[in-house]
Amino acid sequence: MRPLLVVEGIPARARAAAQTRGIVAGSELVCNAVRAIAPALPCVVICAADAGTTLPAGTSLRDYCGVIIGGSNLHVYEPIPEVRRQLALVRAVGEAGLPIFGSCWGLQVAAVVAGGRVSRNERGREVGVARKIVPTAAGMQHPLLARKGACYDALCIHYDDIDLPPAGCTVLARNAHSAVQAAVIPLGRSEVWGVQYHPEFDLRQVALLMELYADDMIAQRLYADRADLEAGIGKWRMLAADPANVGLAWQLGLDDDTINDDFRRLELANWLRQLG
Repeated sequence: MRPLLVVEGIPARARAAAQTRGIVAGSELVCNAVRAIAPALPCVVICAADAGTTLPAGTSLRDYCGVIIGGSNLHVYEPIPEVRRQLALVRAVGEAGLPIFGSCWGLQVAAVVAGGRVSRNERGREVGVARKIVPTAAGMQHPLLARKGACYDALCIHYDDIDLPPAGCTVLARNAHSAVQAAVIPLGRSEVWGVQYHPEFDLRQVALLMELYADDMIAQRLYADRADLEAGIGKWRMLAADPANVGLAWQLGLDDDTINDDFRRLELANWLRQLG
């Protein structure tokens, strides 16, 4: 069985800083989710933002069954080496014809490589939960969103999103915050199935990221002050430890869309199923 290539999009320094806070690397979250869905499918991680990173010795892109590109703290419109390396890798993956799944950063990189545009959303950061995501007519028929239903929530954190889809892009879902919450993007000899949110996330990761971006969240008036934020994050942590706590779920406005592992990971499971 050919392995899956998982792209870590966060640079080494930021990964190390996040690790000191207990934040799990995005590639590790992806691998954990893949193992839960397809235990026999091996994953190989490549840190694509880092200088000098290559595929494992003796391998080429054709040795992999597909590629998953998760999140990053970078902005795809910034002309820095850490971004350019990932644009080049995704372009090469498309030219090689490998199936691609992208969440958040992964979707944005694919959009830019395909000729679209990503910008900072004037509504600010969508954090914690992307609410009331509604599939388009195309999305209701597409296997990426199979069994997601007519409206759903998803775990997320992002400032940027696609504001100009590339030619040939099919928008599969949107909500009040982002016009593109899920899409299919033709790329070279392949196509990207992508979402702006994070099917690989869990409640604990969201709590840790809200703590990491505490100042921004207070500045955006998502929380009144540090005490208010700590109280809110505390509820996320308690629900992560006890997902069956109905009271906490109600207070946070969460349900099976975001709490149930299988439902939350459906997009990833649907894409893996297409690999055969």
